[in-house]
Amino acid sequence: MKPRLSKINQISPDQSVICILGSKDIPENLMLSKTEKEFAHKRILAREEYVIINSYHKFTYLILVKEGLGNYRTKEELRRTAFNLRKVIKSNNHPELVITADKVYEGSVGDFAEGLILSFYSFDKYKTREDEREKKNYPAELLLHGDIDDEEIRWLADLSDAVYKARDLINEPVNHLNAVALSEEMKKMGSEAGFEIEVMNKGKIEALKMGGLLAVNKGSVDPPVFCILEWRPENSLNKKPVVLVGKGIVYDTGGLNIKTGDHMDNMKADMAGAATVAGVLTVAAKTGIPLHVIGLIPATDNRPGGNAYVQGDIITMHNNITVEVGNTDAEGRLILADAISYASRYSPELIINVATLTGSAAMTFGNQAIAVMGNAEKKYFELLEECGNEVYERTARLPFWEEYGELIKSDIADLKNVGGREAGAITAGKFLENFTKFPFIHMDIAGTGSLKKDDYYRLKDGPGSGLRLLSAFLKKLTAIYKEQN
Repeated sequence: MKPRLSKINQISPDQSVICILGSKDIPENLMLSKTEKEFAHKRILAREEYVIINSYHKFTYLILVKEGLGNYRTKEELRRTAFNLRKVIKSNNHPELVITADKVYEGSVGDFAEGLILSFYSFDKYKTREDEREKKNYPAELLLHGDIDDEEIRWLADLSDAVYKARDLINEPVNHLNAVALSEEMKKMGSEAGFEIEVMNKGKIEALKMGGLLAVNKGSVDPPVFCILEWRPENSLNKKPVVLVGKGIVYDTGGLNIKTGDHMDNMKADMAGAATVAGVLTVAAKTGIPLHVIGLIPATDNRPGGNAYVQGDIITMHNNITVEVGNTDAEGRLILADAISYASRYSPELIINVATLTGSAAMTFGNQAIAVMGNAEKKYFELLEECGNEVYERTARLPFWEEYGELIKSDIADLKNVGGREAGAITAGKFLENFTKFPFIHMDIAGTGSLKKDDYYRLKDGPGSGLRLLSAFLKKLTAIYKEQN
C-alpha cells in the first residue's frame, strides 16, 4: 500500500501542508501567524533544508528551492528533500497531507510527491513481530495543489505503483519466487494492467532450441520459463515494436564457478531487469501509451547442481551461434542472447536490454549511472540521456568499437561467453550484439539495480532501476511520433 493521490483547488485552514518556495516570501494561503512567519523567515535565511512549523492543530513544512543547480538537479534535490523529510512526516502521523508550491518551476509538486512516495516503500512481508514491522503511518492521502493536472497525477500514481511492484519482486527470496512463480506474478500484473502475457514452459523452450537458457538451467531442480509480455493498443503509433528484454536470473550462485566471500549477497536481485521490464509494460498499459511494446523475459536460477553446465561446454544458441563457456558465472548474457535472438521475429524498431550484468559496470560507474552501449542510432541514446536526466536515472555511454568483439572470439566455437578482465561491461554487450541484426541498446544496471544502502528515495530494498527511465523514454517517444504525424 502507498498513499493515494488526488488534486485539490483550495487549502483549508486546518490542513497540514508542505509548501515548496521559489522565494523567501511566505504565501498567504498557508494562513500562518505573524510569529510563525518570523520564525520561518529566520530559518529560511539560515539556509536550512526545510522548516517545520507546529501550529498544534496542523503542521506546515516549508522548503526553499536551491538556486543555481540547473533544471534536472533542482528537480532531484526536491525528491531528495522528500526522502530526508519522510521520517519526520511519518512521526507526525498525518491522515492526509497537502503538497503545494509558490513561485517555483512547473512540475515541482509532482517531483516532490514522487520522491516522497518512493521513500515510503518498505518490504517487511516476512516480519512476524508487530514491533519489528515498519509502521505504515505515512499519510493515507497526498492532496496535490497547484501546477499539476489530472493526467500528471494518474501518471505519477501508475508509475509509482509499478515501482512498488517491481521492488516487491526484487525483494522476494528465491524460495518464494523461483522462475515459475515469477511468471505467475507477471501474469497477475498483466491481468491488472491490461497487457497480454504468454509463458513458455521448458518443453517449448526446448522446441525453440534456446541453448543458453537451457544450459544455465541444467544445475537447477526448477524449470525455466520464457515470458512474452505484449502491449499493443489499437492506436499504436509505431509500425514496428519496441522490444524490451529483461534478465530473469531469480538467484545466481555463479554455477560451478561459484561466487565466493560476500559476492552471493543479494543475488535474489539478479532478476531486477525482469522486474523493470514487467514494470514498464505495466506503466505503458495502465497509462495507455499508444506504442506497441513487447517485453521478453527469460527466467531461471543459476545453480551448481549435479548436471550443471561447466567451463568448456559448447552451447548452440537459439540462432544457431555456438558459444564456448568460459565461466558459468557469466550466465546472464547466455539467457539474454536467446531472448534477443527471439526478438528478431518481430522486426523491431529497437531492442533495449536491461540487466544486472557485470561487476565491471558497477566498478566503472558505481551507483551513479546506468552503463549503456549498442549500435542503435544516436537519437535513441540522446533520448535515453534526456529522460535519464529528467528522472535522475542517468546514463553513461560506453564505446562499442568492433575491436572489443575480438576479445570474445573462441578457438573452438563462434564465441566465448567471457572476454577476460579488461573492458568486461563492453565485451558483455558485444557478446549480445551478435544475436540480432536490429538496432540494439544494452543497459547494464549492475551498479544501480542492487544497492548496499539507500541512495535517497532509490532504496536499497530494490530500487527498481531503469523503470522510471524507460517509462519516460516511451512517453517522450510517443510525443516524437505525434509530432511526425
